[in-house]
Amino acid sequence: MNECALDTGESMSPQEKTPAVESGEVASLPPEVIASVRAYFSYYPNTRAVVLPALHLIQQALGYVPKSAVLELANVLGIPASEIEDTLSFYQFFKQDRPLGKYRIWVCRSLSCALCGGENLLDYLRERLNIEPGETTADGRFTLEAAECLGACDYAPAVLINETLYPTMTRERLESVLDELSKQDTNGQE
Repeated sequence: MNECALDTGESMSPQEKTPAVESGEVASLPPEVIASVRAYFSYYPNTRAVVLPALHLIQQALGYVPKSAVLELANVLGIPASEIEDTLSFYQFFKQDRPLGKYRIWVCRSLSCALCGGENLLDYLRERLNIEPGETTADGRFTLEAAECLGACDYAPAVLINETLYPTMTRERLESVLDELSKQDTNGQE
C-alpha cells in the first residue's frame, strides 16, 4: 500500500506506514519522551499536528533528531516517516546529522543586524571557536549557527544562545558572555 492511501481514507497498519528501525540501530527515544509526545495528543486535533512539538522534545532530549528517532516518532504518531522528514527539513532549527553543542549560538544575519555588525560578530566567533556556522566545537560545548532572522531587529545586532536573546551585542560583550559560560562549565554549573 502506498502513502496515497492516507489521502483516500483507507486505513493503513503501522507497519505499512513506517518501516521499522533498521536492525542494528539502537532505539533512540527514551520512554519519557514517548510519554511526553503522547501527552500532546489531547491538545491537538490529530497526530499530524503533534509533529512539530514532538520534534522539539526529541531535539531537547537527544541534542538532535536522528533518522532512528524519526522512524520511532512515525510509529508513535501513526503517520509516514516522510511527513515527519518534510517538517524536519523545512525548519533550520533542527539538527539531523549530529548532536548540538551544549551552547547553540545563533548570530542574526538580517539586514538590520548585518548593518549593525552582525557579520563581524559571526567572524569573531568563527575565529574564537575555530568552527564555521553549522559546526560544533570538538569538545561539544558550542555550535555556531547563522540565522537569517531572530526577529529582534530593534536590538541589532542580536545573538541567541540557547534560549537567551542578547540584544545590541558587541564583540566585547560577546567575549564576556563566552567567558562566563566557560566559567560556569568549569564550576560545574548549568
